[in-house]
Amino acid sequence: MMNWEIVAANWKQFRGTVKARWGKLSDEHLEGIAGQRELLLLKISEAYEINRADAQRELKAFEERNKNYRPK
Repeated sequence: MMNWEIVAANWKQFRGTVKARWGKLSDEHLEGIAGQRELLLLKISEAYEINRADAQRELKAFEERNKNYRPK
């Protein structure tokens, strides 16, 4: 599972990965999310007009692809 403490601590680096996956999220959204998983989930749901369960599935798939993330 993805370590969100590492993501939050390195959000400025990691947010590009999030933006590449969810391009509808604005820089303002990303700034406000600041590595908080629940807030990212909410913003994905809002921006893409999908329900929480669908956003959760998308986020889980994203976490699986990025589970070994370590800052450079």
